[in-house]
Order: sequence, then structure tokens, then C-alpha cells
Amino acid sequence: MPGAISSYNMIIMRTAFLSVPDSLEEAARIDGANHFTILFRILFLLIMPTVAVLILYYAVGHWNGWFNAMIYLKSRTKYPLQLILREILINNDSSSMVATATGDTGDKLAISETVRYATIIVATLPILFVYPFLQKYFVKGVMIGAVKG
Repeated sequence: MPGAISSYNMIIMRTAFLSVPDSLEEAARIDGANHFTILFRILFLLIMPTVAVLILYYAVGHWNGWFNAMIYLKSRTKYPLQLILREILINNDSSSMVATATGDTGDKLAISETVRYATIIVATLPILFVYPFLQKYFVKGVMIGAVKG
């Protein structure tokens, strides 16, 4: 639970809610809307870019999160992908991948580097696939509060 909500992200969300004009809420109240109608049909739609940015922040944070799993999980069968990829990068032992009869250390080094680069690509691809769909919201949401007027 300690990492469920970030204080920084909460400040971003608060700023997004404060940027919505009060006149919209007052007009909805005059029309007879209750609190939930105002929240879900008006406010939530107006702060959708901020919500998309926060979803991206949390997705990247949890996708790259290996430290909590390293601390709390003892069983190797329950490790998330990032922790396994971290172990591959750190323990990168390529001696079993190359025949030792050749005696060429250049081949071992090349295979070792290839495994490292492949590991980095595996760790990066899912976020790279998600980002283009959220990019239009990301640009709008990051700029919240930047322009006053």
C-alpha cells in the first residue's frame, strides 16, 4: 500500500480539478445534477488528459518496478519480469552459450552484449507500444497549469 498513490500525482490531479471553471459546476447544479453526475459527466471528461498522463506515469512506474519485488518476494517462481531481466543483466554468464573449444573470447563478449541489448528491448517494448495511444493526452496533461490566463 505505500506505493499506491504518489503525492506528486495527487498534486497534479488537484491542479487539474482546480483548473476547471466553477461556472460549469454551478450551471450543472442549476440544471439539477447531483455530485456524482457533476463528477463523472462533466469534471472527469474535462480532466481526461490529466488522467491519461497519470495512467502512463503509474504504468511505467509499475512496469519498471523491480525493487519492491526484490525485497518482498522470496520465491523465485513469483518474480515479475523486470526482476528476472535484472538478474539476466547482472549475472550475464554466456559461457554456456558458446563452445569452449574455440577459445575465442570475442565471441563470448559479442553474445553477452547481444543478450544484454535483447533484455533492454524486451523491457522497453510494451511501454513503447502504449505511449503512441496516450501521446495526445500526455502533451495536454503535462502542460496543465503552465499557461495562465
